[in-house]
Amino acid sequence: MAHTWVKSSYSGADGGNCVEVATGERSMPVRDSKCADGGPVIEFGRAAFARFLGSAREG
Repeated sequence: MAHTWVKSSYSGADGGNCVEVATGERSMPVRDSKCADGGPVIEFGRAAFARFLGSAREG
């Protein structure tokens, strides 16, 4: 299945190190933008990903 990948708005325009997530999926696929074409994809459940984002926001 082809995913529609979205890069973090914090990544900047210089193509730096960042992750991408695929939106509109039942799970949350995550990949390294530097290895986008052939690198691994990790999939998180939506609830687990939401907890991760909440923890990251809290620091």
